[in-house]
Order: sequence, then C-alpha cells, then structure tokens
Amino acid sequence: MRTLNVSISDIEYNKFGLKDEKLTFTDFIDLVSKELTRQNLNKSLELAEKYGISKMTMDEITNEVRSVRRAKNRNFHECYRFFSDSTQFPISHY
Repeated sequence: MRTLNVSISDIEYNKFGLKDEKLTFTDFIDLVSKELTRQNLNKSLELAEKYGISKMTMDEITNEVRSVRRAKNRNFHECYRFFSDSTQFPISHY
C-alpha cells in the first residue's frame, strides 16, 4: 500500500470537519465528492434565482421536463425515420 500526503490549510481542515491527520483514500474521495456536490448545488440555486426558475412549482417543473423529453423523442424519431428510409441513404454506402 502507498501513502499519499496532501497539505491543506487549517481553514480547510476545520471546514471539512477532519478529526484525524490520517484518513483512507475512500474517505478522502467522499469528502471531496460531498464538497463538490455542495458547490454544484449552491451554483444551481444561484442560477435558478438569476433566471427566475427558483419559484417554479413541482407541477411546472414536471411539465417542463415532459415538454423537453417529448421534443427530444420527437426529434429522435424524425431522425430515425429519415435515416432508416433506404431511399435517402442506402445502407450499402456505409
């Protein structure tokens, strides 16, 4: 097994609530993952406020997601029909 030394400031040490100077790599990854998740959530909240979507109800969000998925599926099926039509692009060309 190898040992990896990482230096962090006292502020970061306290911020992460570390209790020991040694931790497993798995624990380190968990800490970093949680911090990145927290940062991403804060950025998402900031953007939601900026673009006015933070006040959307769950029904409005659900309807918006359904609308986007329908459009995506419709585009997929149109492309599929276009490319599966052998008169457009004969398969032998591939």
